[in-house]
Amino acid sequence: MAADWLALAAIVLWGSLATLGVALARVPPFLLTGSGLLIGSLIALPLSGFDPRRWRVPLPTLLVGVGGLFGFHFLLFMALRTAPPVQANLLNYLWPLGMVVLAPLFLPGLRLRPRHVAAALLGFAGAAMAILGRGAGAGAAGLHWGYLCALGSALVWASYSLLTRRLPPFPTAAVGGFAALSGLLALLCHALLEPPMAVSARQWLLIALLGLGPLGGAFFLWDAALKRGDPRRIGLLAFLTPLLSTALLMAVHHQRPGLSIVAATLMIVGAAFWGSRAADAPR
Repeated sequence: MAADWLALAAIVLWGSLATLGVALARVPPFLLTGSGLLIGSLIALPLSGFDPRRWRVPLPTLLVGVGGLFGFHFLLFMALRTAPPVQANLLNYLWPLGMVVLAPLFLPGLRLRPRHVAAALLGFAGAAMAILGRGAGAGAAGLHWGYLCALGSALVWASYSLLTRRLPPFPTAAVGGFAALSGLLALLCHALLEPPMAVSARQWLLIALLGLGPLGGAFFLWDAALKRGDPRRIGLLAFLTPLLSTALLMAVHHQRPGLSIVAATLMIVGAAFWGSRAADAPR
């Protein structure tokens, strides 16, 4: 149960990502990501007793951590730049489904039940309804190589989330090192791929909130949840992310939820409940 609450706390923070991203739309994405990740990495200081030496991990663990955080954001931003954003965002939300169905491949001893697959598909359908139900526009038709980037970002985050269970035990504070190095790589991408920009005081305040929340605190909570809970069950709970993201955007823009959002709520919550019962069943 503790793992569920930790995962839900991370999901709530990730639900604010779209709203903060809209407010910071003028900031180049790699500058935004790099700054947010570096600020978020500072959360590890109190977790490690203000001793950065406790961030040290074996090289394979560091590569998995940096590859997960940086690879996910790099591929996602490439997808949003080169494909219709609604569809790219939808494909990116395949990562909870990936966690559920790939868990037996990454974690020996776990068995995938038909109920897990059915619940994951139901949850993804609810996530799709939450995103597309906003009426944000379908975007251009046809194939885009950005769709491959979106699928890649989903695969990277699902794999990272599962691989952390295969690695030698490491403290959650080590996520600060993952975030710091990923932030530096994102800032390097900003220097190479994006024009320079002067950031205002208000934008820095919002970037700080982004770093402490969806680009910082959420990663520490997520790691703690994965260390304690069933990744299949946590993956199903993650389908709440697009629903919360959509609801918060609607609240900020004073929009009332339509039938599609109500239906998405029932589908996502039902999938999480159904799948969690399967995870709790005797193996």
